[in-house]
Amino acid sequence: MRYLKLIQIFYKNCLLVDLEYRANFLINSVMSVFWASFAILGIKILFLQRDHIGDWSYYEVLLVIGLFQLFTGVMEGVLRPNVTQIVEQIRLGTMDFLLTKPVSSQFLASMRYVRVWHLVDVAVGVGICGYALYRLQVQVSVWQALLFLLLLCSATVLLYSLWLLMVTTAFWFVRIDNITHLFSAIFDAGRFPVTIYPGWVQGVLLFVIPVGFITTVPAAAALGRLSLGYAVLSFVMAAVMFVASYFFWRFAVRHYSSASS
Repeated sequence: MRYLKLIQIFYKNCLLVDLEYRANFLINSVMSVFWASFAILGIKILFLQRDHIGDWSYYEVLLVIGLFQLFTGVMEGVLRPNVTQIVEQIRLGTMDFLLTKPVSSQFLASMRYVRVWHLVDVAVGVGICGYALYRLQVQVSVWQALLFLLLLCSATVLLYSLWLLMVTTAFWFVRIDNITHLFSAIFDAGRFPVTIYPGWVQGVLLFVIPVGFITTVPAAAALGRLSLGYAVLSFVMAAVMFVASYFFWRFAVRHYSSASS
């Protein structure tokens, strides 16, 4: 409850800061809707030439795009602004102030900031998913709905862990712009079902940089086409990555040279 109260305080402050420039807030929100519409238009044009991509129909791919939009909102709204701040705090030596607080330094460093207008991406993603499922007329059972929600939580943990692993390298390299840009470029591959790619690319997107577990696997669960093995593997992957990111952060903090040494 203590950490939930801190998140409430942090995000309330971020909302107040964003609302100081309401025109900018509104424009950014509209642009989020625009880019989502642009992505849908692109896939619509592609399906004018064919009925399926791999074994995925238009509305099934649209479901994946909705999940991609949702997690893009999480990534850009919560993860990236905190990554930017962590890098600057390490460079300037102000990370000292976080490490001396009586709460988890990992929590403070990775959850303190949010770009509220990017949460529009999350809402748009949810809307696209709902529309796709409606048009598919999928009869979602209670088990499927529960599995889908659990896989969304698993995907969120996985995405958070990947970003934390990347940003932790800043304790040694400081400037990690190229790493984050590379991950963003690879994450774009999750806009489509990973099964449409060649076999070796699928392997990379599932087991090297597990983007497929973030978008394709939850979508397959909602459509009732996910095997139990992949569901379990998704949870295992998220747990392993989270534990790895936690211990890597602790290792990095122990080797941090503060402003006062």
